[in-house]
Amino acid sequence: MDVYVPGPRAMEGTNPVNKKLVAALSGGAALVLALTGCGGGDDGDKKVNDWAKSVCDEVQPQLKKIQGANTAIQGAADEQDSKKLQQTDAKAFQEISESYGALAKAVNKAGPPPVDNGDKTQQQAVKELNATSGAYTKLKTSVDKLDTSDKSKFAQGLKGVADELDKLSKSGDQALQKLQEGKVGSAMAKQPGCQKPKTSGGATTQS
Repeated sequence: MDVYVPGPRAMEGTNPVNKKLVAALSGGAALVLALTGCGGGDDGDKKVNDWAKSVCDEVQPQLKKIQGANTAIQGAADEQDSKKLQQTDAKAFQEISESYGALAKAVNKAGPPPVDNGDKTQQQAVKELNATSGAYTKLKTSVDKLDTSDKSKFAQGLKGVADELDKLSKSGDQALQKLQEGKVGSAMAKQPGCQKPKTSGGATTQS
């Protein structure tokens, strides 16, 4: 998942801010990909499989929405108009926020997974997803407040957004990792809805 940040003046070429925001966004992708099945194994527990299906059926549309938002940011790589770039970034962050909120609702609606400590695992995952949703809302607000009349100030402001995104990507996703452990993880891995959407148009995802 790539994202673009303009340079201080004419937004030409690559600068450290570009690289930092790209790296931060890629790190943040781990949060949502923690919910996508990467494991294998066979599990015949119908209750666990049914639970996984109820969550994963709701996951796929949100993964596609997040992927689309990141593709939109990537597509603005050559945008010279600060205002248009601001609008693109703000809209993308809003969509990502909404997707994490929807994922939280999906996990909450599914109820606790039928495994040991399922209640705690579910509650922590929902809390983490809602917190991530709120964090992206704050990023949108920060982008909305940037001064687009001065390219230098705008670039400096985006650097601040990159810093916040970097913190978000490093905040950890322990609850989501816990959710996909053991029987639950194996069951989720087998669900089409919890598998990463196929990329298109040069977009990239992380495993």
